[in-house]
Amino acid sequence: MILYPAIDLKDGQCVRLFKGAMDQATVFNDDPAAQARAFAEQGAQWLHLVDLNGAFAGTPVNAAPVEAILSAVTIPCQLGGGIRDMATIEAWLDKGLARVILGTVAVEDPALVREAARAFPGQIAVGIDARDGRVATRGWATETDLDATDLARTFEDAGVAAIIYTDINRDGAMQGPNVAATTALARATAVAVIASGGVSSLDDLIALRDCGAALDGAISGRALYDGKLDLKQALAALGG
Repeated sequence: MILYPAIDLKDGQCVRLFKGAMDQATVFNDDPAAQARAFAEQGAQWLHLVDLNGAFAGTPVNAAPVEAILSAVTIPCQLGGGIRDMATIEAWLDKGLARVILGTVAVEDPALVREAARAFPGQIAVGIDARDGRVATRGWATETDLDATDLARTFEDAGVAAIIYTDINRDGAMQGPNVAATTALARATAVAVIASGGVSSLDDLIALRDCGAALDGAISGRALYDGKLDLKQALAALGG
C-alpha cells in the first residue's frame, strides 16, 4: 500500500483545509517545491497534489507551484483540481505529471473520463469526494444525490488507474479515516482505491492496510505537517 503525502495548493502556498472549507486554511509552507523535495528525501514514492483554487475556478490556478514541484522531484506526482477538459489533461501530462485526477467531470461529463482513460492508459484517476456517502463536486461546494459507490461502479470498465475516495467530513479533521466506508467502496468495485481524508496516525494507516480490502494506497497531509505521523515510520509500516 502506497502512502501519498499531500500537497494542497492555495494561493501558491502549501496549506491544509478543515473539512474542505477554503476559509479554514492553515499555511504549512510557502515553498511547495521545497516541501515536495522534503517528502521525496524522506522516501516518499508518490506525491498527491491538489490545486484548491482550481477546483473552485474550474481551471488550473496554481500551475506555477505545480510546475516547480515537477522540476524539484523525480518521483511521480498526481494532480487534481480544475482539470475539466482534454486540453488541460494533455497539457499537464506533457509537463510531467504521472497521473491526472478527474473529480467534478466524473459526475458532469463521464464520457470525458472514458475518453481520457482510453487516450492516456494508466494516467487517469477518478476523484470521488463524498459527504455522508453522497458525492460533492466543484471544490466540494456542490452537493449531489449521487451515491459514491454507484459512481465508482460506473467507471469499472473505463480503464481508469485508480479511484481516490475522500471522506470530506474527515479531511483535515485529524479524526481518523472512514475505514468502513472506504473498505465497502473498495469491495464494491474492481478499480484500485486510494483512501483519503482523516489519516492522522500510524494506527490509522495500519487500520486501512488491514481493512480486508486491497487498497492501493492512502493519502495523508495535516498529520505529516503537524508531526503526528512520521513519514519514514509510516513508509516502513506499509512496506515501502
